[in-house]
Amino acid sequence: MVPLPFEIDADVRPTGNAPTAPPRPGVRVPVDGFRDHAVAALRAEGYRMTHQRGALLDLIGRSGGHLDAEALHVLALRHDPRISLSTVYRTLALLKRHDLVAEVHLNEEHHHYEARTGEVHYHLVCRECGGVEEFGAELVESMREILTRDYGFHVQGVDLDVSGTCRRCVTGSGARLAGTVPGRGRILAGA
Repeated sequence: MVPLPFEIDADVRPTGNAPTAPPRPGVRVPVDGFRDHAVAALRAEGYRMTHQRGALLDLIGRSGGHLDAEALHVLALRHDPRISLSTVYRTLALLKRHDLVAEVHLNEEHHHYEARTGEVHYHLVCRECGGVEEFGAELVESMREILTRDYGFHVQGVDLDVSGTCRRCVTGSGARLAGTVPGRGRILAGA
């Protein structure tokens, strides 16, 4: 693991809990094992592990949530000022192509990324504070069963982000996250 000379700041830390989506069917990767799993998978496909790629893997693995490319770039610049935004996008595309990261939309016009580590989950996205909470697949599995039983429809995939207002914002105790706009969620600088 490449040591990072900084901590991930709250203003660019992704929202939500630890990432938990499947890397490949039947394979579970602990969050702290993401980098090793990704390095092994990429090397097995003949890719070199560059210093910049390693730093980005560390950041994704340690982020514990939903970074967009620009936030990942801001963090990467603190590690190596030569990492370009295009390197971040190319690395994310490579990781996505090899099912090492999931691309999620979170009701915004740009994508967020999270490490694939083993458990299927979905997102609750607060339109007021920009917070993201993950929930398990039990509800969606029930829906799949109903769709198969009642409609004869065999679900092959589900993309689901539920938008609304979180409990904290409903009760008035929610604090808007830095860079959020009511009704639009989190807007990062430069986005």
